Amino acid sequence: MRKTHFRIGQIVPSSNTTMETEIPRMLAARERILPERFTFHSSRMRMKHVSREELAQMDRESDRCAAELSDAAVDVLGYACLVAIMSQGRGYHRASEERLHQVTRDNGHPAPIVSSAGALVEGLKVMGAKRVSVITPYMQPLTDLVLDYLESEGISIVHSISLGIPDNLEVGARDPMALVDIARGLNTATAEAVVLSACVQMPSLAAIPVVEQALGLPVVSAAVCTTYRMLDTLGLEKRVPDAGYLLSGRL
Repeated sequence: MRKTHFRIGQIVPSSNTTMETEIPRMLAARERILPERFTFHSSRMRMKHVSREELAQMDRESDRCAAELSDAAVDVLGYACLVAIMSQGRGYHRASEERLHQVTRDNGHPAPIVSSAGALVEGLKVMGAKRVSVITPYMQPLTDLVLDYLESEGISIVHSISLGIPDNLEVGARDPMALVDIARGLNTATAEAVVLSACVQMPSLAAIPVVEQALGLPVVSAAVCTTYRMLDTLGLEKRVPDAGYLLSGRL
């Protein structure tokens, strides 16, 4: 019998309030048009301020979180902090995903690992987007690390806007529709896609279809790309209403 019920595990920063809302919201919208059903299970790593030091300390807790979630025999496990991965050096998402997968294997419940960092890279490549414009909530030095990481993966940055917010709770409390006006300030003249939120904590889901229509370009976020890769990893149709081109089912 074809499997229709799936457990989604998420490793999240302790101050993250968005990944446990946006990913369930996307998959709940998908449940209205497709037969699969999902439950959501999280483990948390301590982090309050988005600084390189706190991110490194937080990342060291990810192994414990992977072990905890594998106790629940989740079907896929998402590492839901993009900048924690990207701040550890170019290509680190591959090492992180393999290490955490080994933790689940050692615990007797092997689960594939999806990092939001790797998912953003792969989502852009699936769309064929080699030139992008990007919005981040980070302080400029962390934004620079994210941009360098994307460029090391063969993705050129046309323009970026950094909102300069160090407090992670403040990032999560933002109105997603504020991104509509911010996106108007992006230079997208040669861009092939827009990353509306290169951060899994900055809410953006409601704004994605609005900005996509306004700019006439594919628009994604780290959360959208994570959802795409989770569905792909589970072998499911990658279609979610009102979540932008990547999840439109046209790819």
